[in-house]
Amino acid sequence: MSGDSCLPQHHTQSHCTSPAPPLACPKTKTCSYRGAVGLGNKYVRLNVGGTLFYTTLQVLTKQNSMLREMFSGKKEVFTDKEGWILIDRSGKHFGSILCYLRDSTVTLPKGRQAVQELLAEAKYYLIEGLVELCQNSLQDNKEQPMCVIPVVTSSKEEERLIQSSTKPVVKLLYNRSNNKYSYTSNSDDNLLKNIELFDRLSLSFNGRVLFIKDVIGDEICCWSFYGQARKLAEVCCTSIVYATEKKQTKVEFPEARIYEETLNTLLYETMPLPDNSLLEATRRSYNNCGSLSEEEDGPGGAEVRERVRRIHVKRYSTYDDRQLGH
Repeated sequence: MSGDSCLPQHHTQSHCTSPAPPLACPKTKTCSYRGAVGLGNKYVRLNVGGTLFYTTLQVLTKQNSMLREMFSGKKEVFTDKEGWILIDRSGKHFGSILCYLRDSTVTLPKGRQAVQELLAEAKYYLIEGLVELCQNSLQDNKEQPMCVIPVVTSSKEEERLIQSSTKPVVKLLYNRSNNKYSYTSNSDDNLLKNIELFDRLSLSFNGRVLFIKDVIGDEICCWSFYGQARKLAEVCCTSIVYATEKKQTKVEFPEARIYEETLNTLLYETMPLPDNSLLEATRRSYNNCGSLSEEEDGPGGAEVRERVRRIHVKRYSTYDDRQLGH
């Protein structure tokens, strides 16, 4: 052999017809290193938590560690009847331990959890250099959130965030407790779908759009879209419907419209303002309830005014307010 290797354990099965006797712990004996390894043996045989390793005495005693004390005769070691030296630790990262003892450096495993496991083993074996290497890695590679969503708690805070943002802003207001009527059967599901869509959009566009959650507003579920510190559009997802002798609140899920307005905000991602042809391409006119409403241009029609597209459903506070046919 020219290097360290890991050997899987092999188990043999008995061909006798009589029942196998109960398993018993292997017999071990305590001795010094020189008693465990015969004279002239170049490699040391290690059984670390059931995983077998071959390595040299030079590697094990190269650096100041608990392993040096074990294999320099200062500490007694346990061996089985076949001469394997037993170490009662997990063998998962012992290969990395040997690599560090040999080269004074090692490629750390991927993932924070794996590095923490290696750190625990390095502390057990008293390998100070490897302990420091793992701690520095954990310090430098702290897990960062994929995106951060601010939750506004006041109107002033909301205004400050929108005014100071250099990116377009998408805000979702949801507050289920604002309702004074009972909900329709699908409202809770639709409210959850709006929240899930907000989460998906924030993961997809977090580098280009600032997403804000509002839980103190007067609406139940309402989307607002901002570009360069001004409101561009609003999508209100709630309405009042009439069941037999009672009113109910209905929450809708206009997924396509929300996607469209989110993409429209990307027109305001960079300075200067988009040209008039792009702005006009994103504007539509609807006359019925549930459609967007916007101011019309003056007689000249040449100047494009700042307008807010609002999608909403008319609400009625009493039965007398209802129009005929509702």
